[in-house]
Amino acid sequence: MMAEVEEAVSAPTVELDEKPKLDNLGRAYSTGKRKDAVARVWIKKGSGKITVNKKPLEKYFARPTLQMIIQQAFSVTNAEDQFDVMATVKGGGLSGQAGAVRHGMSKALTIFDGEFRSVLKAAGFLTRDSRVVERKKYGKPKARRSFQFSKR
Repeated sequence: MMAEVEEAVSAPTVELDEKPKLDNLGRAYSTGKRKDAVARVWIKKGSGKITVNKKPLEKYFARPTLQMIIQQAFSVTNAEDQFDVMATVKGGGLSGQAGAVRHGMSKALTIFDGEFRSVLKAAGFLTRDSRVVERKKYGKPKARRSFQFSKR
């Protein structure tokens, strides 16, 4: 009697859907944001080619620091030269766009393979950096800067 109860209790185990959510071309999609930049990122298995707005990474982001920011998601997960990335990015400057692409790549990597999540989360790549430019206040030339004080 007791064995039947244990079997009935343990039988209905609900398995979580661990399969990656990929489209019909085998790509994982995600959106990344940073400052005013928004990046749409698609990742698929490949040779490590990164394309941003239909240009190679080295052509679009000429500065090595921006290229390094984008490559960080792969270097942390030891997945260099395993995924092809196709990203379209709009808004903001180059620094914000690089951060948005990295954020989108990190989120797409977790969709592709859930084991990357803990490493990327520990590195802080899954958190959207919410810092934006402070608005200009009236009576001031910039957000906080005051006009020069004159004693006489």
